[in-house]
Amino acid sequence: MRYLYLHGFASGPNSTKGVAFAQHFAEKGIAIERVDLRVPSFEQLRLSAMIEKVRGLLADNTVLIGSSLGGLTAARVAEADPRVHALVLLAPAFQLAQRWQTMLGPAFDEWKRTGWREVTDYTTGKPARVDFGFVEDAARIDRGYPRIHCSTLILHGRGDDTVPIDRSREIVAQQPHIRLVELDDGHELTRSLPALLAETELFLAGV
Repeated sequence: MRYLYLHGFASGPNSTKGVAFAQHFAEKGIAIERVDLRVPSFEQLRLSAMIEKVRGLLADNTVLIGSSLGGLTAARVAEADPRVHALVLLAPAFQLAQRWQTMLGPAFDEWKRTGWREVTDYTTGKPARVDFGFVEDAARIDRGYPRIHCSTLILHGRGDDTVPIDRSREIVAQQPHIRLVELDDGHELTRSLPALLAETELFLAGV
């Protein structure tokens, strides 16, 4: 079994959750590889490139653990590749382009007009920019909900105002084999780290 951790938007392999997962499961004898999804670069970020990178790392019976954008990436990989054995999705960023257009409003139109949007890069702690091609690429890929066939656990905060938990509730209603654990937390889920680790450990023991 191979285990890959996929970080979220504007994050990186050394994210708080990524490191916590790797350390926790290393103590259980499970090696989790933290994948760098800032591809082909952070400025020119593309969901299609993320998917291709993850597919290139798959082995038979791979478990993908994905946070936010990494969760969306993991789900889109899993729907098309039977080598994915199981998914653990942390506040998965379903319907990304659609949500951003609604959430950003006029700022989204400005992003489209100028071609660039400045964001905080959590890896460097400094301002950075991402081109509008990221949204266009995601919109082409992320239509509706992914059709997931493998065992899947979603962990999502009820107070998430970045990716509302309704998205996870909707996919579970459509695909009842997916299990959703609702947490009293926001999008980052850092307050819920002990629960994330415990629920994931229990889930992986049964797949």
